[in-house]
Amino acid sequence: MAGTLLDDLLDWLRIPSISTGGGLLEDLQRAARWVCDRVDAAGGEAKLLITHGNPIAYGELRAVGPGAPTVLIYGHYDVQAVGDPDAWTSPPFEPEIRDGRVYARGASDDKGNFLPLLHAACALASAGELPVNVRVLVEGEEEAGGAAVSEWIREDEQGADVAVVFDSGMAEPATPAITVGLRGMVMADVRVRVGRRDLHSGMYGGSVLNAAHVLVGMLAAVLPGPDGVPRAELRAGVEPPAHAERDSWAQLQPGGQVIADVGGRPVSADAGARYYERNGADTAVEVNEIVVGEPRTIVPATARATVSVRLAPGQDPDEIAETLEHLLREKAPAGAEVTFDAQLAEPALFGVDSPAMRLAAEAMERACGVAPVFVRTGGSIPIVAELARKGITTIVSGFAHADDDIHAPNESYRLESLRIGEAASRELLRSLAQLR
Repeated sequence: MAGTLLDDLLDWLRIPSISTGGGLLEDLQRAARWVCDRVDAAGGEAKLLITHGNPIAYGELRAVGPGAPTVLIYGHYDVQAVGDPDAWTSPPFEPEIRDGRVYARGASDDKGNFLPLLHAACALASAGELPVNVRVLVEGEEEAGGAAVSEWIREDEQGADVAVVFDSGMAEPATPAITVGLRGMVMADVRVRVGRRDLHSGMYGGSVLNAAHVLVGMLAAVLPGPDGVPRAELRAGVEPPAHAERDSWAQLQPGGQVIADVGGRPVSADAGARYYERNGADTAVEVNEIVVGEPRTIVPATARATVSVRLAPGQDPDEIAETLEHLLREKAPAGAEVTFDAQLAEPALFGVDSPAMRLAAEAMERACGVAPVFVRTGGSIPIVAELARKGITTIVSGFAHADDDIHAPNESYRLESLRIGEAASRELLRSLAQLR
């Protein structure tokens, strides 16, 4: 069953394992079994873990000698929906190679990004050269926000000495990156009611509460200042970045250029200079949506908003959610009914000087010929937070590029990324054996 890395990728990409609507459970199960078959063929043991959602592919590959450390490798086999089929140059589940890239849905996110890690582990095991015990964990709900894999991590008692997550990208075309920090989040739904129904503004305006006025006044209490910095209560617990991280940021594209490239306009004069700190190591408060009223002369009775607080490492989601709710409610006038519902995700941070992180950086430099930079991401990966909570240092990396167009038509992955991904995976597995 073992083939070349590219052959295996093309085979896996042909399975339309869509989890975001329009996909078939049998295809998701087929994509999960595909992973298990590779582990079994390499002499390991694998099985499907049946959850309340899509199955998890789980397997174990054993090291050649006793006393070896255990490495947990994670990826996801599920992919986004196709979108407009006519926007694709070639069919999304008939992978095609053009101009040094393989085009297909899931080519970058996450089949092409993760597969080199699995392929390297299986190849080393088949050759009797695997220097670490490998636990393989590949889920099918990452794109749909499923909680099954997080629940599995919480309940798992076997653990690992280190985890490797290939679901990220390079800092620049020739520069690999290791993500050491991920932000958490408080995502709040805020609703206001000030009456039984909308009222005529000519007859009642100025005499009754207006839900739009109430909600806007509440939101004003939590918005950042003119410099974009949130109020101190919402930044409680922020841990400053390490010197090694700041040194790495200095090697990246200037923050002002990053903002300009996406057509954004800086919130303040220093937003570019502070981009990497603000978007990975600090709190951010955003009003994502406001829904109220209609374009006629009424006094609206109801209004709602979605407010998100991205949490820097060191912050407590429960504490920040409580603070956010208090700040909003104290600005609501008497007579306004307010409901507040929040979803929470914890931040994660790993020390750049830990033995596993140091070994990983050395391995990446050998594979790529360039030392990796340590970065933080403004997004959240729930499984990484779960691993951090269990004290498992997690190497978050990968070889995706911005022009891979993940989630969009004509998603692709560079053949060069595939090559260096496999080289880095082999170096990582060999290097992490020193953790013994």
